[in-house]
Amino acid sequence: MELQDIYTNQGQLIGGHWVQGCGETAQNQDPATEESLGNLKQASVAQVQEAVAAADNARNAMRALTAWDRSTLLRHAATLIHQRAPAIGRLVALETGKPISQAIGEAKVASESVDWFADEARRIFGLSYESRVKGDRYLIHYEPLGVVAAFVPWNFPLVLLARKLAPALAAGNTVVIRPSSEAAGATMALVQCFVDAGFPPGAINLVIGNPADITPTIMDDARVAKVSFTGSVSIGRQIVAASARTLKKVSMELGGHAPVIVHSDADVEAFVAMAASGKFRNAGQVCASPTRFYVHESIIEDIGQRLTDATRALRIGTPLDSGTDIGPLTTNRRRDAIECLIDEARDGGAKVLCGGARPSQIKKGFYYEPTWLLRPSETLRIMNEEPFGPVGTLTPFSSLDEVVEQANRLPFALAAYVFTQSLRLAHLTNERVEAGVIGVNTFVASNAETPFGGNKDSGFGREGGPTAIRDYLNTKFINLSLPAERA
Repeated sequence: MELQDIYTNQGQLIGGHWVQGCGETAQNQDPATEESLGNLKQASVAQVQEAVAAADNARNAMRALTAWDRSTLLRHAATLIHQRAPAIGRLVALETGKPISQAIGEAKVASESVDWFADEARRIFGLSYESRVKGDRYLIHYEPLGVVAAFVPWNFPLVLLARKLAPALAAGNTVVIRPSSEAAGATMALVQCFVDAGFPPGAINLVIGNPADITPTIMDDARVAKVSFTGSVSIGRQIVAASARTLKKVSMELGGHAPVIVHSDADVEAFVAMAASGKFRNAGQVCASPTRFYVHESIIEDIGQRLTDATRALRIGTPLDSGTDIGPLTTNRRRDAIECLIDEARDGGAKVLCGGARPSQIKKGFYYEPTWLLRPSETLRIMNEEPFGPVGTLTPFSSLDEVVEQANRLPFALAAYVFTQSLRLAHLTNERVEAGVIGVNTFVASNAETPFGGNKDSGFGREGGPTAIRDYLNTKFINLSLPAERA
């Protein structure tokens, strides 16, 4: 099915029914060809209000389900996502420019997240313990929050939604989803898996349109108990401020500018192989993307040359080609921003080891060559602002104290990476680097079963892992005082 058919046949999911938006019409653009993928009618403010009302009305139906019921439904949804991964992945590739192998892989990872929370639904354990009065009991019980809103960006439209939707449903909540319009069709296809799994009508609602219409409407509605947001620091601040008006719970997964510390004893060959692919996955449009590479001065020249060779071997191509390593950036705005950062760095004295331009062999699409910059000044914007694109920087260091100071210099603290063959040096580095996630000798930052999130300006709250479901539950204390038995 073509994307225009999906946009027309589905659109907005409100109260269990797919309906067309009542707002303006927006055109989605293929980032690889710059041609139209189709037109999508945007949700109106009234439809957003209807979605919240539908979610509120479905609360009783969700509360009527047992934990085992919710687990069964989630398991069914996970199975459907996995079965449909090639088709859903194709939509991601078309809408975002992500290489098809990575897009299908994302769909499968989303399935794993849903499957994980299918288990967690059955593990919402309360507590029972003795009170101060003999024979009485203290009980701690966990209950769903009610209506939860999930705001999801375009760079990982499937995984990031699964990390929010699955724990919310596992806990017994209903959900209103506001995805990015750039990945509208892929989001619809993922949500359809939950509909087909049999969740009650209204338990899941999807509104796609102008964030300026959708976000304030949701934030001002007191029926929405929690908002889970993934996106930029600036928008995150606005949502946190808006949440105060109705005292909503919020989870924030915001930007990053991940440092990579490569010690002198690192396995250079293994590091280069991982770095070339890890840095340029999804064209660097990853919040946990390794970006600021701090390499020990004794090996930086060798690593710089090896990274250049490995990066030049990566294939830039169309997203639907299985041999493509790097596709286009998702939007022209993103490419323009990358160009400005790299041009400024070049003018500021950084050496461009490779890349630094649009690929001359590709005439259309939002492509940009994978780029390495050597010895950029700390004052450059690229060393202080999250680039969110296919560019990495290489900076030498001489001591642990020096590199830790450099790594912690920014207000971001989402992900960091450390490469060393010394367990002692790994521990010394890990305990001093400020980050919510640290990969040692790996660029894998998250899995379904592990917590993901940041500190400082990178946000708060964790998605995935054994504690994530608690963010979707209220705690209730019951002091159970029993009447004395009569003789």
